[in-house]
Amino acid sequence: MSSRAADGRGDIDAVMEVSRALVAIVARSFAESRVQISLQQWRVLVVIGDFGPMTVGGLARWMDVHSSTATRVSDSLVRSKLLDRRADPEDRRRTTLTLTRKGRSLVESLLDSRRQAIAAILEELPPSRRAQLGRAMRDFADVAGDHPEHFVSTHVQPASRRVDA
Repeated sequence: MSSRAADGRGDIDAVMEVSRALVAIVARSFAESRVQISLQQWRVLVVIGDFGPMTVGGLARWMDVHSSTATRVSDSLVRSKLLDRRADPEDRRRTTLTLTRKGRSLVESLLDSRRQAIAAILEELPPSRRAQLGRAMRDFADVAGDHPEHFVSTHVQPASRRVDA
């Protein structure tokens, strides 16, 4: 057995190669988009699209950044008409961020572009290998933690128990 296999570097290198391929798909979808956004802006759009209205404080915790950074990123998305800032219906002193139609359309378009690119790659694999890869990728996402179910269970509280101001 080689030292790479014994210490897990072969697996790490394989995941790094997959990561590079996925980043290339993301970059291509951004380049082909009619709206230019950063990766950080993309993360904001996706989390708000997945989990619904969110305060800037909640967004900052999700992104693991200072609230001023979350404010700056969300402000740029509001200016681009991708996000809307609204009074929280449960507490009018608070504001929440929501996707606009334009924002939702952009998210759907970019995700669709990525799905098509990934589907084309997966078509090159035999069905049994696709199934194995799918299971392995879900396992990886679960352990990595930046996964919708993990985020909801650890970061999103019901509106009546929110602590973000």
